[in-house]
Amino acid sequence: MMYYGTAPRVIHQSNFAATSTFIAREVAKGLMKYRPDIIISVHPLMQHVPLRILRAKGLLQKIVFTTVVTDLSTCHPTWFHKLVTRCYCPSNEVAKRAMKAGLQPSQIKVYGLPVRPSFVRPVRPKPELRRELGMDEHLPAVLLMGGGEGMGPIEATARVLGDALYDENLGEPIGQVLIICGRNKKLAEKLRSIGWKIPVQVKGFITKMEECMGACDCIITKAGPGTIAEAMIRGLPIILNDYIAGQEAGNVPFVLESGIGKFSKSPKEIAKIVAEWFGPKADELQMMSQNALKHARPDAVFKIVHDLHELVKQRSLV
Repeated sequence: MMYYGTAPRVIHQSNFAATSTFIAREVAKGLMKYRPDIIISVHPLMQHVPLRILRAKGLLQKIVFTTVVTDLSTCHPTWFHKLVTRCYCPSNEVAKRAMKAGLQPSQIKVYGLPVRPSFVRPVRPKPELRRELGMDEHLPAVLLMGGGEGMGPIEATARVLGDALYDENLGEPIGQVLIICGRNKKLAEKLRSIGWKIPVQVKGFITKMEECMGACDCIITKAGPGTIAEAMIRGLPIILNDYIAGQEAGNVPFVLESGIGKFSKSPKEIAKIVAEWFGPKADELQMMSQNALKHARPDAVFKIVHDLHELVKQRSLV
């Protein structure tokens, strides 16, 4: 409600007028203490206050101020301010929103969503990654995620997948599941105690997500922009099972319209999709994998950093 309620300009501007005085003093202290050459904002609420301070102190021409928008599609108007030096947008849709907010084309760069540099490294062979993760080397695999806290219908989805990926006629599995429970130790212990008919690996908090994605053929996750961007780099078709109302809502049509995945909140429907991808609809899985790679922006973080460096160099010559 807060997201939608503050979206109209007349609302969010009045809100800033009422709240910015409380934080402006601390922000000003930080700016004067560190005297940065460049400021990089990665939060929708950190444009207006620091830019107001820079303007008041006559520093707009001395300090480069940039915004890195971290929402793939739907984004709050407070991401955009006409006084920024540069606004880095992850998609053309976000760039359109930036221009609608009054930014000039020269202020906008569409480089993609920055992700960890480890995702740019060459992918090791699937069998090798699967061996290290304790997975079957040959069966197709689905990655089931619930974020860092292991939230959402992970157990329900895993149980239905356990049935859907087992061929009763042949008496053998047609796929396997890699489950990431994050910090949810209780969930991990419960899932490990289940007598699965198919290969299932249960992991806790993972730091090398690029390897888990590299070991799998598709992913089930909520519509977080970072996970979507990482999955595209790894060429993983995506099944979205939820989203945060507001900023993540637009990520669902982004995935569907880009031809890189599907959306369902039903564990039973999700399991059916995966079973079909690992069977009669393998061609659809392959097509979506290719589409994901086409939409991927693995070099986004490097392009942003390079442009930041150029901006600072140009400002130092003025």
